[in-house]
Amino acid sequence: MTQHSPHGRLGIILTPILTLLLVVSGCGSREPFRSDRFYSLAPLPLEAPAGPAVQATLLVNELSARGFLGGRQIVFRTAEEPLLAQRYQDLLWEEPVPRAMARALVDAIRAAAAFERVLTPANRARADYLLGGEMERFEHLPTAQPPRVVGTLNLALLRAADRRSIWNRQYSGEVLVEGATPAAMAEAFNRLAARLAADVVRDLRTLRQRPGTL
Repeated sequence: MTQHSPHGRLGIILTPILTLLLVVSGCGSREPFRSDRFYSLAPLPLEAPAGPAVQATLLVNELSARGFLGGRQIVFRTAEEPLLAQRYQDLLWEEPVPRAMARALVDAIRAAAAFERVLTPANRARADYLLGGEMERFEHLPTAQPPRVVGTLNLALLRAADRRSIWNRQYSGEVLVEGATPAAMAEAFNRLAARLAADVVRDLRTLRQRPGTL
């Protein structure tokens, strides 16, 4: 009868375990793990201060959205299936699109000094005007010629005292994607968001010229 030393018995136990680990690591090297990639929607404001600010306080509310657009998925649509909204599996936004776009509006209005004060719901302060609405579209069109991103934003401006509507407007735009990488797509989305926010700023500035709105 053959006897094994303690070291020999340990080697017999560990050999199958080590072999399994090598097989698993070998499989991993042949098929690399793909991790999710998170992109920021944080456009730089385009509009600079121009003229005096509206002497009032504006509250920018959170925006709403339906379907995939309400989350962090990057939505795309192809020419072959224009009625089918799809989402990339491993390409995501850092935060939900409506929240990021609302923050972009706040940043743009503040950078342009369009209002004396600009608040968010977290500020819990009294405002003279309320700005809010819905993200209707924010999509990548990878099969368009050339590829582009498109967006539509529906906004309403209300007077806070009586909830009277000052205006309801739709903002739409598109930007070409300058490259064939996810980073190029994200950069195009940021340029689109900046343009939409700039259009909103220009409309808000007209309050200075409208008697009876303040």
